[in-house]
Formats: sequence, structure tokens, C-alpha cells
Amino acid sequence: MDNLLLEIGAEEIPAGYIAPALEAITSNLLKKLSTARIEHGDVKTFGTPRRLAIMVESVAPKQLTVSKDVQGPPEKVAFDADGKPTMAAVKFAEKVGVSVKALKLKKTEKGSYLSARVTERGLATKTLLKKFLPEVILATPFPKTMKWAELNIQFARPLHSIVALLGDGIVSFSLGNIKSGRHSYGHSFMHPGKIKIDNPDVYQARLKSVEVIANIEVRRQMVVQEIERAASAVGGKILPDEELVDIVTNLVEYPIATAGKFDDEFLEIPREILITAMREHQKYFAVIDANGRLMPYFIAVNNTRTRDLDLVATGHQRVLRARLADAQFFYRSDVKVSFDPWIEKLEGVLFQAKLGSMRAKVGRVKKMVVYLADAEGLGADFKTRVARAAELCKADLVSQVVVEFPKLQGVMGRVYAGVAGEHHDVAGAVEEHYRPTYSGGRLPETKTGAILAIADKIDSICGCFSVGLIPTGASDPYALRRQGIGIVNIMLDNAFGFSLRDLIVKSLELFGAKSDVPIEVAAEKVYTFIQNRMAHILVEKGFSKDVVAAVTSAGTENVPNVWHRVKALEALKVAPDFEPLATAFKRVVNIIKKTEGRIQGDVREDLFTHASEKALFNAYKDVERQVAALFADGDFEMALLKIASLKGAVDIFFEGVLVMAKDAQTRNNRLALLGDIAGLFDRFADFSKLAV
Repeated sequence: MDNLLLEIGAEEIPAGYIAPALEAITSNLLKKLSTARIEHGDVKTFGTPRRLAIMVESVAPKQLTVSKDVQGPPEKVAFDADGKPTMAAVKFAEKVGVSVKALKLKKTEKGSYLSARVTERGLATKTLLKKFLPEVILATPFPKTMKWAELNIQFARPLHSIVALLGDGIVSFSLGNIKSGRHSYGHSFMHPGKIKIDNPDVYQARLKSVEVIANIEVRRQMVVQEIERAASAVGGKILPDEELVDIVTNLVEYPIATAGKFDDEFLEIPREILITAMREHQKYFAVIDANGRLMPYFIAVNNTRTRDLDLVATGHQRVLRARLADAQFFYRSDVKVSFDPWIEKLEGVLFQAKLGSMRAKVGRVKKMVVYLADAEGLGADFKTRVARAAELCKADLVSQVVVEFPKLQGVMGRVYAGVAGEHHDVAGAVEEHYRPTYSGGRLPETKTGAILAIADKIDSICGCFSVGLIPTGASDPYALRRQGIGIVNIMLDNAFGFSLRDLIVKSLELFGAKSDVPIEVAAEKVYTFIQNRMAHILVEKGFSKDVVAAVTSAGTENVPNVWHRVKALEALKVAPDFEPLATAFKRVVNIIKKTEGRIQGDVREDLFTHASEKALFNAYKDVERQVAALFADGDFEMALLKIASLKGAVDIFFEGVLVMAKDAQTRNNRLALLGDIAGLFDRFADFSKLAV
């Protein structure tokens, strides 16, 4: 078996496109090989800014041969009265490519049918690859694609070459004006000419000989070693930045790092600005000393080896100086301005076309944080601070630094609030209210930041839902799913006990006439949306899907309580007697569901006709008192165990009486008793959703 190599050579592909493209190419090619019954071994991918490549090991030389039985017409149609084949049998034989004599009768549940054994012999792999590989290349998804010349094809960047080898042989095909072959290209500066790839096994070594490190992980390690070496040479170390390492890895084919220096005067600028100016525009790494302080150095990763690295460093320094001079000017200009004019300028910053300006959003968020502070009983001083944080939370959007470096939104708000002498909780909340900025990201560290973050996020979610901007499928342009998850995690992290539904309704009310739908309709949609985010988080944390569904179906008003209830039910589920317990409770729930709306009044002891009714009622009253106390103390696991203790009385009740008695009063009284029992379950979960 031979190895298969496909390399797509192109003009420089954006760094962020490379990993997703390789993943898609791998998935598409393997799917085609599997569908075509072509056996193969492991897969390796390679990528640089100028090439995307995949190697599939041990590819079978041809498809697997398969034989299968094909069913034809029934016997009564296939043969005439004399037992001779009819035209239906002849046509069937022609269709499957066998002689009429090779046909056999096969008995099935529906009767006797004509059957043929058909063997599909495998074609040569190389023949199939000629068709597959162009399709795989053109199916590669990119955020943006290009067309070039007068060709009818699109790719991230114009194609320059295609290497397609199966073992020593070329898989020959054409794509646009490119014909596949065995010639690739070396490093664009150090070895720009064509190179010959004899077979897939020598691919990496051959490219390395022309200064191209095709293996992404190997190249990444080289980047790390190079930047650490360069930082050490100036007496510092690299400020950790894994994301930038990944970006730089896919910007170069052969990494060579060099250290540069900037003027000490720029250290007056907040480090966040310095780091961002180096990182975002130039892809430079910041250097810190042993105490974590920023040093006046940077590390640049070059894509070529030069004789005079000092000359290269001078070029980088010249470019960076201009960037830092601009940043210094913007910062000095910003600190001369108070927050008031910035807040006014937010009137000209659009939040969303139907929902108005960012100034209007700030007004709503301020009202919401006051509401939340009252709901949590956080006191007058806290309320004053969080209201001030709400006033300032978006002001930095119109600052010169944030206009130049949008990723510093919130960060600069915190910096400027500190410069202006605002309370440290206020300044911190301005930055924290954007958190989490990505899945699994840091949450707000202060209660002020947490309240402000929830207010801001629920405003965005409710605003979008109120005007019909609801996430669908993979489309979520306003990142509402992430914000919903953020609300849940922040409420959980801070043990906030306010009502989720009340939070939603209050937020929707603040939009007033802007809403396109009635508040109650929008509220239900938002509640379900956040409830689904909650269920997603719980399942991701390892809780059983049925337990999560059961608990969330019973209510998610108090977010921390949902987690406690899930943990309690999950713990009970592993008990050896859980299955009969759940079965008994599900029976109660199912009866109540079937008779919903037919239960009238409270339980009357004078209507009891059997001892089991009295016993269950007394047990219920005792457990109900204990559960109420345990709920108040937050001991959910013990509360659930107390509810579970009713199983014996429930079993005896079902054995002793017929719930659906002929007498209407007796029947209604027994249903009312079961309704009370079900009410205890409902505090925890919908037991009908549990898998037993």
C-alpha cells in the first residue's frame, strides 16, 4: 500500500484560515475514501502560509470488491404459468448484469422473490482520486474566497501548484489553469524555485532542505524556542501569549526571531496599550522582567534568515516607534477629557438599528443594576457604585485609544476611571462587565462587575429578542448564546438568588414601545433560550441528560438551586434502589398529568376509606414540613432523600386503593392527595423525564 500526498500551493493564505481549512480537507477526503470503499491508514496534515497539505498513509491500490444480493420482482410476476421467465425476470437480469439462469428465488416475510448475487469489483484508487481530489480542493470552506484571472474557481488565494502523489506515481488532474504533478516550491525568499517531490515519504525532508518547515507543531516549537532565546538575550522573558504563538506560526515558513528595543519614554503608556500596539498590528511579542514588569523590548519573528539581524531589528524598531508614538498621543489626549463628553457622544454610537444608541443602552443598564442590587439586598453604597459603573461602562468606546485598538474596550475604561479617581470597584466593573469574552473565559471578579455584566448581557439578549433577532442554527451575530451562558455562570459563581424570569421581564419592560412582540411572548422565548443554555452547561459538566432535563423542566428560576437540585438527583440516581423509587414517582406524576384540570379542592380526611390513604397523607404532611425547612437551609440533597422516603407509603397506597374510583368525591380526593405528593417532586424535578 502506498501513501497519498496532496499539497495545494497558493499565494499567502491568512493565518486564521489554515487550521480550519486543513480540518475540512481532511474530513472531506476521508469521507470520500470511506464512501468509495478505499482502505487507508493514519492521516497527517501540514500547512504554511503558502501551502495546505494532507498525507494519508497506506492507501489501498483499489476499492474493496463487494458482493450483495439484489431483490427483484416476486415469483408470481417473474415466471409464467409454465414456469418460464417472464419479461420482468429478463429485464431484472439485464439491469443487474447477470444471466437469467443465475437468478434464484429467495423466500422473505412477504413471499418468494427473485434474487441475484451481484459483485461490484473495485476500481483502481488512482482513477477515483482523479475525480475526488479536485472536488476536495474546491470544497474547502474559507471566510472569504477569491477569483483570479478568468477562471471559474475560487479559493482563499490564487493557486500556484498542486502536488498529488500516490506512492511514486502522479495522480493526474487539472484545476483551473493548474495541472497536478510532483513539483512544489521552496521558501519564497531563501529558495523560491521549484522543487521535486519524488514520493510522499520524502515530503517533509525535501521541504526542510529548502527552508520550509511543513509540520505545524514542529514549526510552533521552533517559534517558541526562537522567541525565548531572543528574550533571554536582552535579559527578559516572553509575556505568555499562546494565541499569538499560533498566529505567528502560520505567518512564517521558517521562523527566525530577533529582539528590538523601543524608547523608555513609551513605558509611561499603560502596558495594555503597549502590548496591544505591538501585538495587533505588528505581531510582536512583549518582554517582561523577572517581576512581570514590561521591559522596553519586543520580539519579532521573521520569515527568513538574514546576515544582519541588527539591521532587521532596526527596521522593526522604526515601524513600532511610529505605532507607539500614535498610541502615546491618543492616550495623552484621552486623559485630558472627562467622562461626561464621552457619555454624551454615545448618543451617536449605534447599539442596534431598531434598538437605538449606546447611550440609550447605558440608561437601561443603569436602571437594571439598581433593580438587581435591590433584589440581592446589596445596600445603598453598593447601589451607588454599581450605578456609577453602569454610567461609565461604554464611555471608552469613543476614546481615541479604543477607536484605534477596539480590543481594549473595557480595559481602557478601567484605566481612565482609575486616572479620574473613581472608586476601584467602579473602575474594575467597567472592564469586568464584558466578561466572559469567550467560552470558558474569566468571569467578573467583583460583585459590582458581576451585577453590571448581567445587566448588560440581559439587555442585549432581551433587546434582540424583542425585535426578532433570535439566533438560528450557526447564525448568532450578536453572540447571544455566549452572553446567555455568561449570565448563568455569573449567577452561579456569585450565588445570586434573584428570579431569572423577573430579570427577563424587567429588562423587556425597559425597551417599552421598541418591542415588536408582546412582553409575555418575548419573555417566554428568552426564558427558554437561557434555560437551554443552562441545560447545555450542565451536560457539558458531566451530569446525565435525563437528570438535567428533569430538573430544568421543573423550573430554573433560581440558578444556583438548579445546580444543587441536579447534584442531589444525580447522587440519588446511583443508589441501588433508585429504579423502583423513580418508577413509583413517575406513576404518580403520570396520573396527575392525565387528570390535569380535574382535581378540585384540598384533601379531605373524612373521605378516606382505606388506611393507606391516611398513612400516605400523614407521611406527606410530615415530609412536607421537613422539606420546606431543608429547602430554606439549602440542604437539597437531604430534602430529596426525605421526599424519597415517601416511596413505601406510595406503594402501599397504590396496592390498597383504586385511584380512579367510581365515586366522584373519593376519586377527586385521592387525586388531590397524589397532586400534593407530585407537588413535592415538582420542587425538584419532573420525574417523568428520568430514564429508568
